Amino acid sequence: MFLKNCTLSTRRRSYSLLWKTATTTTLLTTAHVSTAFSLYTTTTTTAAAAAALPTAFAARSYNNNNIINNSNSNSYSRGPTVTAQMMSTTMSEDTKDDTVCKDGSMDNPLLMSWSDQPYQMPPFPLIQPGHFSEAFDVAMEAHLADLEGIAKVDVNACESIVEKFESVIAAYDRAGALMDRVSSVYGNFCGSLNTPEMQKVQTEMSPKLARHTSKAYTLPGLFDNIKLVHDGVVAAESELTSEQVRLVQRIYLDFTRQGAHFSEEDKAEYADIKAELAELMTQFSQNVMKDEETWELVLTEEDMAGCPDSLLEAARGAAAERSKGDDAYVITLSRSLVEPFLTYSDRRDLREKAFKAWTSRGELSPSRDNLKIAEKMLKLRKRQAGFHGCKSFAEYQCQDRMAKTPENVMELLENVWEKAKVSANKEREAMEEYLVEIGDDLGEGGIEGWDWRYYAEKVRKAKYDFDESALKPYFSLEKVTEAVMAVSNKLFGLRYVKRENMPTYHPDVVTYEVFKGSSDASEETKEHEETPVAVFIHDNYARAYKSSGAWMSEYRSQTKNLPPNTDEILRIPLVSNNNNFAKGKNTLLSFDDAKTLFHEMGHGHHGMLSDANYGRLASTNVLSDFVELPSQLMEHWLDQPEVLKEYARHYATNEPVPEDLIAKMKAAKSFNQGFATIEYTICALMDMKLHQIEDYSDFNMSEFEKKELARLGMV
Repeated sequence: MFLKNCTLSTRRRSYSLLWKTATTTTLLTTAHVSTAFSLYTTTTTTAAAAAALPTAFAARSYNNNNIINNSNSNSYSRGPTVTAQMMSTTMSEDTKDDTVCKDGSMDNPLLMSWSDQPYQMPPFPLIQPGHFSEAFDVAMEAHLADLEGIAKVDVNACESIVEKFESVIAAYDRAGALMDRVSSVYGNFCGSLNTPEMQKVQTEMSPKLARHTSKAYTLPGLFDNIKLVHDGVVAAESELTSEQVRLVQRIYLDFTRQGAHFSEEDKAEYADIKAELAELMTQFSQNVMKDEETWELVLTEEDMAGCPDSLLEAARGAAAERSKGDDAYVITLSRSLVEPFLTYSDRRDLREKAFKAWTSRGELSPSRDNLKIAEKMLKLRKRQAGFHGCKSFAEYQCQDRMAKTPENVMELLENVWEKAKVSANKEREAMEEYLVEIGDDLGEGGIEGWDWRYYAEKVRKAKYDFDESALKPYFSLEKVTEAVMAVSNKLFGLRYVKRENMPTYHPDVVTYEVFKGSSDASEETKEHEETPVAVFIHDNYARAYKSSGAWMSEYRSQTKNLPPNTDEILRIPLVSNNNNFAKGKNTLLSFDDAKTLFHEMGHGHHGMLSDANYGRLASTNVLSDFVELPSQLMEHWLDQPEVLKEYARHYATNEPVPEDLIAKMKAAKSFNQGFATIEYTICALMDMKLHQIEDYSDFNMSEFEKKELARLGMV
């Protein structure tokens, strides 16, 4: 028996198939989990697990702006019919100056030329939620016109496979420039600036965009031409490059997984399912965001007993933002506030209150019950899988993943689970022994969910003489940002230049020009020797209307597949890293938060250093089994001695972090890892099992959870 009184509430899940930050039991909460069904990937796991699982098991990664809620996309920024990867840049000669609006649309900044903006970035200060509906109407029409032109190509009249490829596949890869431009801003706003006005637009647009996706994939004649090229490549040795062959294969698979080969009747029904799923997912995610936005625990200084100075400062900042008075402190449901509060607060009653709210996102109001939404989504996904001849949605999702079958996934997860459960039980026993030593009596229930982090930290301090709060002053956001950019320079020769004059969508956002070169070059020669390779947008702070978690996204992806005479500036990607650190006068990060920042920069490198010919294969638009490699590798540079010595410095004195403190941290590195592994594994197991069900006609989510938790030894 590992845990008592366990409850798992999928009505709280957000941004993966049913959840992004998942509550699994009374002790195991907000695990960053992405399973085979992820719509948005934010997880913590090992690189080995990432390679073996059919998922994008991303450690604290990726964004929340897949605007069409399409679980089949290999793009983690946007859905497949609205990405630079697949519709990057097709412009006629009369629109190559990037002025794409007509018929009086010049007042809409999403439709006007961005040629006067640095790097043709979006004119953020001008963009309002009300601009998106009109812009999408124009963009969808233009996108379909591009695709209709490809559908009319007489492939059999082409003299060579190269000509066929260029006329159909390459043209498809760059189709829909305006659609990509509008959707990239829209998707990022939905993740980072999803105000009530923006949420109304999102609710309106989600089903429309889903139907546009379906229409784009099923346009008469388009798949026929793609199939002709594909079959020609498969049937004979090709003159195409390996990259071009890969592009043909991936685009063909995209179409088949979107039902392009279905009968007309099935296409219509499939489109209805996708549109309804998009609506439900939008409602689901907005319910969670609303709970995160509105819930607050207003406290006094006395209530904050046990909390370190860094948390006090962050809670004071949150109180000031919410106009709570000079003496107030506020804990919100932002992970950067609630998790440290659960770790350090001496007030068990307040920890319980915060914990229960944190684990109930999506059900804090009767009007926002995600349980019913989740059940509807499960039934729709089962129907979706059935169109592809699959018994379950799990089977459908695993087909294009390394593991191939749900059974392979479950075998790995259950193997990890059993071992982690043993370790977690030992950790629990250590805490119970500590309670006896100090004479604490928690009553009949013993250690509850709101106690685990608190007593785990006490045991770690007693066992290893390591207090993580003592480490925080050496990891200010400013110094960690310096560190990650210095490592980026040493590894890849990238130099970051902060630009105050570039447009942003929020005052907290910092924008950099990124140059390829060495920091050793002299100041006089840098500008002449270096080449701009990207624009990097850093959005680091938690705030209202911003999704929780951390992710990388793009406002423009790298591609070389541009029409003739296109402005070369459009080759330069616009890459964004998004975090959710609690803002303070001196924003201090935990070591895990610092690692998150390094991790996301790994994804940022993937976007900034992409050198693909075709957008569909560029940047992070790779197989889910691979996408975490750059980020996982980047994480490990944080704790290298030379990095810590140079950049882990006290925010007030600039003194380097003491070596004995680092030694204690490393000694305690494996502490509580049983709990950490249980935390994400249980979510993945539940998600996998949930989506292997073949008949939901008498399905009850609560009953399913109880039975599955009992099977796993959680009750």
